Amino acid sequence: MIKFKKITYIIILSLYFSVGSNAALQDALFATIGNKAITRADIVNEIKAILILNGENFSQENANNLEAAAIKANIQRTLKQIEIEKYETLKFNKADVNSELNRLASKANVDLDTLKNIFAANGIEFSSIEKHIETELLWNSLIFKIYNDRLTIDVDEVNEQLKLIQKQEKIKEYLISEIIIEPVPNSEINSKVSEIKNEIKSVGFKQTAMNFSISESSINGGDLGWVNENLISKEFKKTIRETTVGQVSKPIILPEGILLFEVRDVKELEQFSSLEEAKNQIINSEKQKILNMYSLSHYDNLKRSVTIDYYK
Repeated sequence: MIKFKKITYIIILSLYFSVGSNAALQDALFATIGNKAITRADIVNEIKAILILNGENFSQENANNLEAAAIKANIQRTLKQIEIEKYETLKFNKADVNSELNRLASKANVDLDTLKNIFAANGIEFSSIEKHIETELLWNSLIFKIYNDRLTIDVDEVNEQLKLIQKQEKIKEYLISEIIIEPVPNSEINSKVSEIKNEIKSVGFKQTAMNFSISESSINGGDLGWVNENLISKEFKKTIRETTVGQVSKPIILPEGILLFEVRDVKELEQFSSLEEAKNQIINSEKQKILNMYSLSHYDNLKRSVTIDYYK
């Protein structure tokens, strides 16, 4: 199984790169951002990682889109590292790293030891994957540190949702993915949405999210997992309810960009065990949504403040 995967990855990679010696590839600059460098080896390893974690979902037909996703992921990570280095007191919990590693293994349908072996067989140091996770955790810590004092929850809206929950016998849960596109002038919104929807038709929602979404979820193809309908903001819930399983929602225009959902499945759940539990989950969900918006805004400002130099 591992050998088969390794051969498959090398075949696909050969479509994009004329790979010489490992040393030459490692030294070949792709881009610099400030004092940090992204090498062509970084791009190749990112493609390998994407394939290892999502290999069964990729085909030769859409493989040429992997390079764009790998480039975007490396740039995002490097920009975040630059910002993180400005804050010396940021911390992460090692248990959260281990939890994410196990989630990645589960996503790849293997146990953690097997996942490590697959990465090793494809020439990727597993410690680099751990570093990537640490960067995301530190970034989340940074956003919380800066914006936590600005979190305000609409108590009336929370109470309104609790009243609705009390009337429900069954609760729906949606399996959804998202794409958030960078803001564009109002005159360009329709053409931008059409462009993205055409891309979705061509390569699928997941690949389009990896290539174009500015959301934190883009690295996972926009996957948000199963989401309880009572934890979805009112302005999003109506749109999701109106979207048929397997379809893409109508666009939602936000200050941070243009949001599209894909509803992949829906199921019914039992009620919350208590209203207090429901209230806490609603509040936490609203706080996380607000922090995600601050994260997008902070990253956008960061990206605008630096120069990225590319090398041929």
